[in-house]
Amino acid sequence: MLTKTIQTSIQALAGAPNGALTAAYRAGLRSRAYRTAALNAPTTPHQVVPVTTVDGARLRVHSYGPADGDVIVLIHGWSCCLEYWNPQINAFAENHRVVVYDQRGHGSSEPGRTLPSRETLADDLAAVLDATLHPGQRAVLVGHSMGGITVQAWAARYPEQVRRRAAAVMLVNTSSGGIRYDTDLLPLLNKPLTVGDKPVTVLGASIRVPIIFAETLLTSPLPLPGGWPVNFLLKARVMSKHATADQVDFALGIVRSCRPLARGRHAAMLANLELGDAAKYLTVPTTVIAGEHDHLLPKRMSRRIADILREAGNLASYRVWPTGHLTNIEAADYFNAELARVVQRAGGHATYAAG
Repeated sequence: MLTKTIQTSIQALAGAPNGALTAAYRAGLRSRAYRTAALNAPTTPHQVVPVTTVDGARLRVHSYGPADGDVIVLIHGWSCCLEYWNPQINAFAENHRVVVYDQRGHGSSEPGRTLPSRETLADDLAAVLDATLHPGQRAVLVGHSMGGITVQAWAARYPEQVRRRAAAVMLVNTSSGGIRYDTDLLPLLNKPLTVGDKPVTVLGASIRVPIIFAETLLTSPLPLPGGWPVNFLLKARVMSKHATADQVDFALGIVRSCRPLARGRHAAMLANLELGDAAKYLTVPTTVIAGEHDHLLPKRMSRRIADILREAGNLASYRVWPTGHLTNIEAADYFNAELARVVQRAGGHATYAAG
């Protein structure tokens, strides 16, 4: 009920202005220059692929690299955009065809007429695959966070497409549901307040922060500020202590570039989303990667997906790395090496530029 109320409120704001975040300013946040070369905009030319969703939204879809190269499709997560994958585009685009797209409402993609749901996630990915893959061609699909949710939702909605469109899958820092109650992003989220290791009680009952406050914060369609306090919080709660200043700045620029309305709408959807055992429909070798210090979607969420895949006989590997939620940014070299192995095992020619 809470999520439906929030979604209704957000929908009512659809025609409202996005404050100071103009389209040009958001684009600038996505295309800053960094000392870390891998984070910068790719120098490899790209092709713009026209894609329109079933409800009429035009998606921004880019294809990098040789037209006849092995295909890698990268699907970003909540509040991000295709630039989020710069470390992977820069590493693979010279020898592979790398397809990236902005999920609806994110980046420069239109929001469409339909509120986001597991169905829109699945339908949009299906539309991108239809537009970018030739008949008989298969890709390695890589989904991070909400992108991993997207891949699972697509497999459950279109099981007949999985073996036809996918050679292998990577699910990174993701979940199959239960996010509202199982996230550790906010330390006090619906958990007892403690002093030391003892819960604070009043009349024998532990004090908890009402979940409505946390959910309102995450779903609020308001612009995100910049500055060192936000950088500090992003590194402490979303990334890990090993993240570099460039990595934190890059990630914050990506997230701040997201339209507040899209961020709020998708957060409200994700809070209530349940995919159950949708991963069992991923009937191709699937690698699951989790972050040891991931507070947003803790490793136990990935473990549940890995267990479903193992039972179905399709788990290629399950790995936990010493990163936060943004594994492909925080440990780009390790991630790219793993992706190269996945491509090679899928029958492709894995060649990438090490950072």
